[in-house]
Amino acid sequence: QVQLVESGGGLVQAGGSLRLSCAASGRTFRSIAMGWFRQAPGKEREFVAATSWSNGRTYYADSVKGRFTISRDNAKNTVYLQMNSLKPEDTATYYCAADLVLHGTSTADFGSWGQGTQVTVSS
Repeated sequence: QVQLVESGGGLVQAGGSLRLSCAASGRTFRSIAMGWFRQAPGKEREFVAATSWSNGRTYYADSVKGRFTISRDNAKNTVYLQMNSLKPEDTATYYCAADLVLHGTSTADFGSWGQGTQVTVSS
């Protein structure tokens, strides 16, 4: 199991930026896949971005491609989500997730989850 703690959420105007952080502990960070998901009120939790340790690739939902960037700092055991050009529809609770291998981008593909951090984008 991996313990995950998110931070960096807040209130921002449309067009603004935020950077979310997720600190991991409990397992060798450089050998786990990391992802970000979000859940808006009344909606299903949805995939946002992920990074695989095995091939170094990154993956994004179409809705955030070109605006969000996932990155990781193995020395700090931290994964980041840089969010630019934010829109009101990006408003959600953002969750960090981890698993040993990146099998896919559904919630079922990740076994460890953080508590979430709220992002609110005002119009």
